[in-house]
Amino acid sequence: MTSMRFYATAGAVLSWFALLLQLGLMLAQSPAHGAAILGTVITFFSFFTVLTNLFVALVFTAVAFRSSGQLGQFFRRPAVQASAVVFIVVVGVVYWRLLKHLWDPQGAQWVADSLLHTWIPLGYVLYWFLFGPKAGLRWPDAFTWLAYPGIYLVYILARGAASGLYPYPFVDVTELGYGRVFVHAGLLMLAFSGLGLVVIALGRALERPDKELPDA
Repeated sequence: MTSMRFYATAGAVLSWFALLLQLGLMLAQSPAHGAAILGTVITFFSFFTVLTNLFVALVFTAVAFRSSGQLGQFFRRPAVQASAVVFIVVVGVVYWRLLKHLWDPQGAQWVADSLLHTWIPLGYVLYWFLFGPKAGLRWPDAFTWLAYPGIYLVYILARGAASGLYPYPFVDVTELGYGRVFVHAGLLMLAFSGLGLVVIALGRALERPDKELPDA
């Protein structure tokens, strides 16, 4: 097994473990009936942290197992792997800058929290620098990548309007109103696009054709 595949395998195992641990912790706190369990699962998948760590887990899995199907090829594309750098970096930075002071997780929750917000983001960025395919990254990609956080924003605002539940305090319309929430969203979009341009610039500077991953 090459060092790249070994690293990706370790990353996949750690990512899936962290996601399943977090889901298990949330389900353990949920009432044991169908509607509550379904609501907990929906809430779990309503966190940008969870969705982005799931994205990273799928990238690691596609690299580790060299799956030849269309899904595996998709997650091995240079632009897809570079976009994951942008998204997972935002997860870590937003958590440490805006959210960490809001709670003090203990025990198993501390393990899940540390993995999802710190170690997996750091590990994925290191993977991309060392092994990630970088050929063909284009400047417009940085703006194409905004589709993911844009769709996510629409989803959480629609869900919040229907349920009153918002995953993060800086998008809580009930407390802040739509005006402030849209200002926060605009600032985050600027951060996503700026970081995307930085990642593309780094990828173009670090591009090594011999390190690119074949599709099959």
